[in-house]
Amino acid sequence: MGWWQVSADTLARSRFVISPLAETFAGLKLLHHGVAAHPGERAWLDTHRPGYLRLLADDPVTALLVRSGLGRDWIADFLTPTPRDGESFEEGLARVRAAPPGEARAHLRLSLGGPLPGALDRDDLPERAAALLEYVWDRCVLPYWDRRRRVLEADIVARTAQVSRGGWAAVLDALRPGTRWLGDNRFQVNLHEYPPREISGAELVFVPVTPNAGWASWEEPERYAVVYACSGALADGGGSRPAPASLDALLGAGRARVLVLLGCPMSTSHLVAVTGQGLGSVGRHLRVLLEAGLVERRRAGRSVLYSRTAAGEVLVEAARGDAARP
Repeated sequence: MGWWQVSADTLARSRFVISPLAETFAGLKLLHHGVAAHPGERAWLDTHRPGYLRLLADDPVTALLVRSGLGRDWIADFLTPTPRDGESFEEGLARVRAAPPGEARAHLRLSLGGPLPGALDRDDLPERAAALLEYVWDRCVLPYWDRRRRVLEADIVARTAQVSRGGWAAVLDALRPGTRWLGDNRFQVNLHEYPPREISGAELVFVPVTPNAGWASWEEPERYAVVYACSGALADGGGSRPAPASLDALLGAGRARVLVLLGCPMSTSHLVAVTGQGLGSVGRHLRVLLEAGLVERRRAGRSVLYSRTAAGEVLVEAARGDAARP
């Protein structure tokens, strides 16, 4: 497993940030592999993957660059500059474009775990990578960015509240598969057998993305980042977790969907972004669920988070049990 030695001061100063470039690279990974985690991703892939594949078919060098850069266990570092707080997509892309060609080739050899293909022994690799990321941003991410940003912001609010309730260990254990707090100031960042890193005193950021993707990046020794798939995945018209039919019949489809989603704390804006329902509709659903004692609310900073009560849990689990019976 790969782990980082993190001082208490570094962890206390760490924060969550939103990165348009990280969201775009996560989208690139999803486009390339074509494996959807939920119906929303499948709809997005059906819309955008054919154009992406045509682009690569017309540009074999860039196609080879992507295959090599994504690697099997290691992503070429120049493709994923460590996110910075408040950085725009254009600013992040400029850092990809500015990567020295020799470093880009070295990073690709590392991701490949072997020699560089002859077709990639060239100096325009950073420019090609930047052009591809720009295509993914313009065509596949930017049209959805307002909604995605709301989902990411809501995820950060929920996890920040979790820090205040249970400390960083609880958050890190649930961040993404392979991450957990090991104790003794050790943070496991993945399951790969990489040497440990001492990052005490460095800047540590956690970066949510909406596709089901994650990775770690760093600019030694100043800055380290863990990118993770946020909660409340984007969905096509109403949330990625369908409500059991019996719960739909009891509460109504929209209200049942909200109750199912509130297995983890969410704000009103988060629910609006994930379900695709209007603010007024979500507000009415929450009011009824609150009055019925099925959800509760609490303040986290400037946000209000909603989650299921014990009664709400019993109702959802009973409905799921009914749905599972023959």
